[in-house]
Amino acid sequence: MTILGMTATDLLSRIIYLGVVVIIALVVQKALVRGMHRAFDRSNLPSATIFINIMRGILWAIALLVVMQPVFGVSPTGFVAALGVGSVVISFGLQATVSNIVSGLGLMLGKVVQPGDEVTIGTFTGTVTDVTWRHTIVSMRNGTEQVIPNSVLNTSALTRRTAWDAGDCALTLYVRRDAQLDAVEADVIEAGKRVLADTLDPALATSVIFDQIRPDCLVATAHFHLKNEQIVAIARDLMVRELANRSWMVLEAFQPAADLQSKGG
Repeated sequence: MTILGMTATDLLSRIIYLGVVVIIALVVQKALVRGMHRAFDRSNLPSATIFINIMRGILWAIALLVVMQPVFGVSPTGFVAALGVGSVVISFGLQATVSNIVSGLGLMLGKVVQPGDEVTIGTFTGTVTDVTWRHTIVSMRNGTEQVIPNSVLNTSALTRRTAWDAGDCALTLYVRRDAQLDAVEADVIEAGKRVLADTLDPALATSVIFDQIRPDCLVATAHFHLKNEQIVAIARDLMVRELANRSWMVLEAFQPAADLQSKGG
């Protein structure tokens, strides 16, 4: 009895051969991925999906070449030659994909972006969580994710943010001119510790900077530094509610003459 032009014994041997190669490839893949993660942890190379996926692709390409002749009866040499000719046609269809892969490698090897970086790209600010074959994923503190094609990111300007300003909850304060500035600073810092509590980053101290003098008040900026997972807007809301009725606060700050004229008609 023949099946697909092969005897049952021949078909069974080919299936077994294919199964053995697949199992070996899976075992090697698992060991390879684990080894790459360890190597990334010990080196300065960034750990990203794109590197691991490339190695997976190479491994399975080798496995395919190994089984082509014994299982499918196709010469690997002829297949590679045909692939070389066909790649010219295929490249037009995969031009965007190839561009994204090359751009992703350039971004990672050049250390332009790495997982864990705090970046601003256009109007979007967040943490780089991964760089894949096709795109870079940037996550905001509120959970929103921006998926940016690598080829676009490779030609776009970005700002790499420091730990100081990545979680900075800045709050503008209008302070009476006769207020004791040291007391105001101490009050704001103490309020931040009490209201924000465990959401503050212990590595960065809260600061109050008096940076403007106006006719009826002094302008200060308080900087509360939050941990990575905390949302700045929520922390700012809590601090505004806490400080709104302080005796040293000026409720109606000085307005430029142009603004007053526009309101008066």
